[in-house]
Amino acid sequence: MNVVMSMTRKVATVTRFALFVSCALVLAACETDGTGPTAADAPKAEPTSAKPDAAAVRTQAAKPPEPARDTEPMTRSRAARECWMRTEKASAHEDLDRRADVVNKCIDQKMNAAGVPAPKG
Repeated sequence: MNVVMSMTRKVATVTRFALFVSCALVLAACETDGTGPTAADAPKAEPTSAKPDAAAVRTQAAKPPEPARDTEPMTRSRAARECWMRTEKASAHEDLDRRADVVNKCIDQKMNAAGVPAPKG
């Protein structure tokens, strides 16, 4: 009985030591050597005055924002994707059949606006 207890204590001690060493190695791997980016490397914000220049405000208000340039041509799958995303945000409370009808109308509108002919069928 004494031998079994002694052996169990040895195994437990070795297991604890192995766990301690593995945790120490994991933490050591996380330590940085100081070569990474620091707060001093961050870009500095330019100081601005409390009062904006009146001419600059008028110029900014007069310019309409430029529309985003689409790099991808309008396809039926792109129109469906955009319409489903818009419908999920706007009409999430409606049932699926009604949303599908809204999406189909939206797809047709997008395809007509892009000048793509309707599919045959």
